[in-house]
Amino acid sequence: MFDPTDLYRLGEDVPELTDPVLLYHFDGFVDAGGAGRLAMGHLLAELDHRVIATFDVDRLLDYRSRRPIMTFDTDRWVDVETPELALHLAHDATGTPFLLLTGPEPDREWELFAAAVETLVTRLGVAKLVTAHGIPMAVPHTRPLGVTAHANRPELIAGKTSAFGRVQVPGSAAALIEFRLGARGHDVLGYAVHVPHYLAQAEYPTAALTALESITGGTGLVFPLESLHEAAGRTTAEIASQIEASEELSTAIHGLEQQYDAFAGGTERENLIAEAAEMPTGDELAAQFEAFLAERDERSNE
Repeated sequence: MFDPTDLYRLGEDVPELTDPVLLYHFDGFVDAGGAGRLAMGHLLAELDHRVIATFDVDRLLDYRSRRPIMTFDTDRWVDVETPELALHLAHDATGTPFLLLTGPEPDREWELFAAAVETLVTRLGVAKLVTAHGIPMAVPHTRPLGVTAHANRPELIAGKTSAFGRVQVPGSAAALIEFRLGARGHDVLGYAVHVPHYLAQAEYPTAALTALESITGGTGLVFPLESLHEAAGRTTAEIASQIEASEELSTAIHGLEQQYDAFAGGTERENLIAEAAEMPTGDELAAQFEAFLAERDERSNE
């Protein structure tokens, strides 16, 4: 039998922690608006942290499906961007320590990877594991973003309602961790942020902000959010400007607002996934936003 601890290497200076929370997110699965990726990236950028464990990406990743970037200079290779799947120790705004596991989603050995995460959870005395990501939904950006909470025990998400019934979806390493570790008695929960389907391929800071606020509500961790609020405000203003310049976009967004308000008002519609008559599709709205998104990308690269 393979030893799951062979998949990672612990650092030499691993602290003794008391019931820490472990946040985790892996790039590669559905993450509309970059909700999970932006949220975790924000924490790593804003908070003091250090790596205390690294996973063996040579075993877990398929380089031919996600080739690392290498730099060629004149007549030689001078650099390679080696991917990293690492566990970080960080402290929130109040000084409370917590753990953050992030990096590319493994391509292989998911079961062994989940078992390896459990050995770290046990070794470090983790009290709760929490993940977050974005899912595309037929909702307007002019209304508060919804969140679907999920957990291995209903007590962890008491008072939360879901827009979903029983569905089958493609799996992910993050979901498998929740399923396997939850079945073994660990507290595991997650938040799926409802991102407007026409912004699913864009970086949408409001989604990351919603994800982190949900995590705070479920864990008590406090994060510095000022710069994320500013980024969300800029993005919202840019979207509003684009919509104001297009009567077609304004009409489409108004239709989504009517559908959202009807649902929020307790009408007969069962959930926000249901299609409304003559509603624009995500592809149709996304196509109209292409110029806007391209302009944003150009400005961010200047």
